[in-house]
Amino acid sequence: MKVEKKVAIVTGASRGIGRAIALKLAERRCNVVVNYLKNKEKALDVVKLVKKCGAEGLAVKADVSKFNEVKEMVEKTIEKFGRIDILVNNAGVISKKYSIAEIDEEEWDRILNVNLKGTFNCCKAVVPYMIKQKRGKIVNISSIAGRMGGMVGVHYAASKAGILGLTYALASELAKYNITVNAVAPNAVDTEMISEELKEKIAKLTPLKRIAKPEEVAHAVLFLIENDYIAAEVIDVNGGRYPG
Repeated sequence: MKVEKKVAIVTGASRGIGRAIALKLAERRCNVVVNYLKNKEKALDVVKLVKKCGAEGLAVKADVSKFNEVKEMVEKTIEKFGRIDILVNNAGVISKKYSIAEIDEEEWDRILNVNLKGTFNCCKAVVPYMIKQKRGKIVNISSIAGRMGGMVGVHYAASKAGILGLTYALASELAKYNITVNAVAPNAVDTEMISEELKEKIAKLTPLKRIAKPEEVAHAVLFLIENDYIAAEVIDVNGGRYPG
């Protein structure tokens, strides 16, 4: 797929990995819907940068854990652009409670609802349009935690492992419609989601002795979008920490 003039929804795109993905697509002249939940100002800043790249941008507020809000975001995308070619499920949350003894049912539900159910909601809302077009690209952002457990709690690891299972199953289901579904599983990434202390700790455990940059994850996402013969694949962007 040549992404120029295509339309992409990137969830959680006002900051961090999502922002880097939105801008990487915009550099290729891909029109981008910048999804956000809380920070409208940051989302609008990303839209401005998208437009500077020569593409069109649209900021849309939506809580991915709520299907009705996701559906409305998708409808606004169709109203603005008339199509959806690419979906990048990046929106996610992390907890400050890592021990199973500290994780209560409410915190478990919060993490699973955003990370896993949010990915499901966005796929469910977007897929009918891609089927109608008989083409589409879906990339889900998982984590090294979904491969080997990670260091930030069983709930986070379970949510990211669930995304991998969803990716494999959906890739098989949608292949006949020329829709590819893949995932990227990064190591810790240099964003505000994790503390400096944790970043340093994980860097020491990584063979490359550093954590990932958001742009490095975005580059892997673009690769999966541009390649038409990769499906049900997970690209590990982890600096050698999990050679699995």
